[in-house]
Amino acid sequence: MEAIILAGGKGTRLAGVVPNLPKPMAPIAGHPFLRYVLQSLQQQGFSRVILSIGHLASEIRNGFAHWDGALEIVFCEEHEPLGTGGAIRAAMHMAHSESVFVLNGDTFATVDYASMQRQHLAAVSTLSLALMPVPDTARYGSVEVEQTRILGFSEKGRTGPGYINAGVYLMQRNLLETLQLPERFSFEEQVLMEHLSDLHPTAFLASGYFIDIGIPEDYARAQEELPRQIPLG
Repeated sequence: MEAIILAGGKGTRLAGVVPNLPKPMAPIAGHPFLRYVLQSLQQQGFSRVILSIGHLASEIRNGFAHWDGALEIVFCEEHEPLGTGGAIRAAMHMAHSESVFVLNGDTFATVDYASMQRQHLAAVSTLSLALMPVPDTARYGSVEVEQTRILGFSEKGRTGPGYINAGVYLMQRNLLETLQLPERFSFEEQVLMEHLSDLHPTAFLASGYFIDIGIPEDYARAQEELPRQIPLG
């Protein structure tokens, strides 16, 4: 299995707590957050990861240029912001697999990637999304789903339990090339929302641990919780 990790954003909401570091390099119990994500992928059998980098790219290059595991790590650097969609499209040019996972570099989700891939292939889907149940969807926005069919997305602010987009996608390598898209674009807004009825994405219903370190409160919570999920020694 092969994955792209989006690690190029500025992370402005966390800048006051973790200055001068890209958000995926924020330290969690003495290790960069991104190391937990990479270790999880390696444990689940991934062979190759493309790190999409931009803001303070050298910090990530220096931190993971010599990964001590079996996982092959390569870098795709954007020299000007391309948005999440533009970054994915650029990194896809370096991918080898026909279907590629895409993850956010500031979130960690417990996902059975092999099962998600089997479902994706069995459904002959071009795009699959991992959804995670949470007790309150207000911060993230919710996903309306019926079995494995995604019906729509609701805006942030609506309270109550439900499924959220866990920020884990599995897509065909050429998917973005089949759409009319600008050079810079948001994957969430200009692909998921605008092309929902065209793409018919498949929902993979995950369960388990989920955290997004994008705000200081959850970053503090990750210090205790994440090492219990992925012990690094």
